[in-house]
Amino acid sequence: MSPTTLSAGPEHGHVTFLGAGPGDPGLLTLRAVEALANADVLVAEHEVLDVVRQHARQGVSEVHTDADPSQEPTPGTGAPQLTVVDGTSTTAPVPAVRDAAHLVMEAARGGRRVVRAVSGDPGLDTYAAEEMLACAAAGVPFEVVPGIASAVGVPAYAGVPLRDAQGADVRFVDARTASDRCWTEVGASDGTVVVSTTLDSVAAAAGELVSAGRKPDTPMTVTVAGTTTRQRTWTATLGTIAQTLKQAKVLPSPEGGRPVIAVVGERSAAAQRDQLAWFESKPLFGWKVLVPRTKEQAVSLSDQLRSYGAVPHEVPTIAVEPPRTPQQMERAVKGLVTGRYEWIAFTSVNAVKAVREKFEEYGLDARAFAGIKVAAVGEQTAKALIAFGVKPDLVPSGEQSAAGLLEDWPPYDPVFDPIDRVFLPRADIATETLVAGLIELGWEVDDVTAYRTVRASPPPAETREAIKGGGFDAVLFTSSSTVRNLVGIAGKPHNVTVIACIGPATAKTAEEHGLRVDVMAPEPSVLKLAEALADFGAKRRAAAVEAGDPVTRPSERRPGARRRRSTT
Repeated sequence: MSPTTLSAGPEHGHVTFLGAGPGDPGLLTLRAVEALANADVLVAEHEVLDVVRQHARQGVSEVHTDADPSQEPTPGTGAPQLTVVDGTSTTAPVPAVRDAAHLVMEAARGGRRVVRAVSGDPGLDTYAAEEMLACAAAGVPFEVVPGIASAVGVPAYAGVPLRDAQGADVRFVDARTASDRCWTEVGASDGTVVVSTTLDSVAAAAGELVSAGRKPDTPMTVTVAGTTTRQRTWTATLGTIAQTLKQAKVLPSPEGGRPVIAVVGERSAAAQRDQLAWFESKPLFGWKVLVPRTKEQAVSLSDQLRSYGAVPHEVPTIAVEPPRTPQQMERAVKGLVTGRYEWIAFTSVNAVKAVREKFEEYGLDARAFAGIKVAAVGEQTAKALIAFGVKPDLVPSGEQSAAGLLEDWPPYDPVFDPIDRVFLPRADIATETLVAGLIELGWEVDDVTAYRTVRASPPPAETREAIKGGGFDAVLFTSSSTVRNLVGIAGKPHNVTVIACIGPATAKTAEEHGLRVDVMAPEPSVLKLAEALADFGAKRRAAAVEAGDPVTRPSERRPGARRRRSTT
């Protein structure tokens, strides 16, 4: 479908003007997520689209700008130009540049549900009001879903409360449109001033406030990329902010036009930021962490890493493929239905997926497990079963592994167990620990290859260069195969990269490949591995603060710094 056919019918659709917040997707409201899930068309600048698109339904049409996200339109020069990318097209999308108001109206007239997403809050957006008026004039129904304004959300993430117990007055100023009268008014006030400006205009805004009557020693904080893991905050005064930014080597730079939020005031709590900077003090804040697993396996691990402030980068090292000869798997699944098995034991999420796909092929569902006891080797596998509609009867109470499962597995008892056979669907390269343990407990085991694991394709050249060149702060190895495969498809991680391993066997493989192991999980669990890395990051940060050194990421170590390989 070409973008010119958006107005396919005369009926009016509906437009939702939605505030996407200051940048953290987690700050979207529940109503915003609901609206996005029902949208037919998304209209947004490119950086805003990145925040909201994960909540949109599959096949939604996207309308975005290809302009530099750091360069906002100059007020008074016209509305932003956006590019249509129609996701419902069966052929290659055809881009077309139009102004946002025209696209919103055209999509709505076609009877579609349109979400017009803007940064921050629609009520503070320069052009949203004009687009709402256009809808009202044309009789197109619309609604407004408020979002967290950048001028409020960014200081909160920077650890700078805007009011104290004395209830200081708070003024908001957009330095890009502020008049001389506006500067005079805020300069005469002793309250807190929140200034929306750009990185290269911060010093000029500080000068305006000093000229208007504010003291040069008034505290000031400046935050760039607020509420994202790229956030950075500088604390200074109105008189010293220019020198502070110069010493930090952020100016002059090509990024000087990036939007920032500056907070000025005696009672803005800038002096207490060391105690209140909760976001930037997360243990892995800003760390770029390589997660070498299949994408499905990496989801929960990546979510946990984000909670510690990290930026996970998922690189599949293993591809999952069907078995070369499916007949054995087909006979086993049919055996489930005919009562051949007393137990079925799942050792991985992939095993659950393989059986589920075979069920769907035969028109079966979770009811086929009736009368069969189900075991899961760990928490993630158990969650995959529950999502399938099956609650496992047995999950290890201790170590989340095959050994832990065997510790809780009951021995075969001919009095209480009418059938002595266990169905074990697993990978072609799985170890024999579980099979041997079940046989020792008196069970017969149908050890069936449910899927094959093969080495994945190499990641993009940019990722390979980052791995070998020290662009990643840490890499998490969750098995020996992830070590071998990552080194095989992308090369050995740089010596400044923190290496974290899930257990002794994985650590041994890493050392055999010339890697120094810095972190090892206290038990073989991916979540415990993430916790261990976070603890390592927290201790590293505390040591830097105690020594009076700047807090840096491992990838920011001076060029040429090398680590000795561990001999332990």
